Amino acid sequence: MKHYHMLIKSQFKPLFKRKSRINYEFSGVNSHYRPGAEFVIGGLAAMGSGCFTNPIDVVKIRLQLQGELEARGSYTKLYKNTMHAAYVVAKHEGIFALQAGFIPAIAFQFVLNGVRLGVFNIAKKHELTLNANGQTSILKTALITGCAGAVGSILGSPLYLVKTQLQAQAASTIAVGHQHHHSGTWPAFQKLWNEGKFRGLYRGWNAGVPRLFIGSATQLTMFSLMLDWMKYFNVCPENQILATFWASFYGGTCVALTMQPFDVAATRLYNQGVDAKGKGLLYNGVIDALIKIAKVEGIFGLYKGTFPTWLRIAPHTVLCLVFYEEIDGIYSKLTSESQ
Repeated sequence: MKHYHMLIKSQFKPLFKRKSRINYEFSGVNSHYRPGAEFVIGGLAAMGSGCFTNPIDVVKIRLQLQGELEARGSYTKLYKNTMHAAYVVAKHEGIFALQAGFIPAIAFQFVLNGVRLGVFNIAKKHELTLNANGQTSILKTALITGCAGAVGSILGSPLYLVKTQLQAQAASTIAVGHQHHHSGTWPAFQKLWNEGKFRGLYRGWNAGVPRLFIGSATQLTMFSLMLDWMKYFNVCPENQILATFWASFYGGTCVALTMQPFDVAATRLYNQGVDAKGKGLLYNGVIDALIKIAKVEGIFGLYKGTFPTWLRIAPHTVLCLVFYEEIDGIYSKLTSESQ
C-alpha cells in the first residue's frame, strides 16, 4: 500500500511543479498599477455583471418577502417559483419592472466589489492569502476577503437599502412585504434622509455585515482553492478565461448555500416598515430576524429564494471575475504602452 501511495504521489508531483502556460492566478501582479486602480477595476467589473443579473435579483427579493412571518401553507403563493415570478412581474408591471432598482444596484456593486476585489487583488499581489507552500491559505483568505466584504457592505448600505425597497415595490395585486411607495431612486434617498438623516440612510446596515462577510469569504476563498486545484491537475492550461469561469462558477455556487439565511434576513430587515422613532416594526436585528423566521416559517423559510440566489450569484461571480480579467488586461496594455 505504501509503495502504491508513493507511486501515485510521484505521478502528480510533476503536474504540480510543472510551469503552466497560463498564470492561473487572479490578476493582481500587474506592476503597472497606479494607486487605487484595483478598486476601480473591481467596481467596473461588478457594474458590468450587475447589468445582466439585476432581473434575477428582483425575482429573488419578491420570493424572499412572500409569506413573511406566515406559517408555511397558510398564505396564497403569488409567485410559485423563479420563472413564474419573472412572468408575473412582467405581466402585471411590465418587462422593465424586472430592472427595478437598477441604479442603486449597480452603484452598490461598484462600492462593494471595488473594495472587495480591490483588497483581494492587493492581498494576492503581496501573497498575503498564501501559506508557506505558496498555496491558498483558507484562514487568511477567508479573513481578508470576509472583512473586505463587511467594509464594502457598510459603505454601500444606503444603496442596498434603496435597491431592496425599490425591488420590493409591486403592483397591489402582486405585492409582498412592506411597500414603501418610492417614486424613484433620488426621492427614496430624500425620504430616508428626512425620516432620520444618517440613521435613516443606514437603517439595517448591520444586516449586511454577516451576509457579506460570509458571502465574500466563501466566494473568493473557494474561487482561489478551485484555481489551486486546477493548477494541480493542469486543467485548462491554455485558457485563463475558461479557468476563471469554472473557478468563479464553483465559488458562486458555494455562496448560494452558505449565505442564504443571512440574505433572507437582510432582505427582511432592509425592507421592513418602521415606526415614528425609526424602529423596525417586525425585527430588532439580524439574530431576532433569523429566530422569528425559523420559528414561524420553519427552517425552509431561511432558504426562500435559494434558486434565484444561485441563478444570480453564480453567473454574477463568473461575469464579475471574467470582466475583471478583461478590464485588467486592457488597463495593463494601456499603462505599459504609455511608459
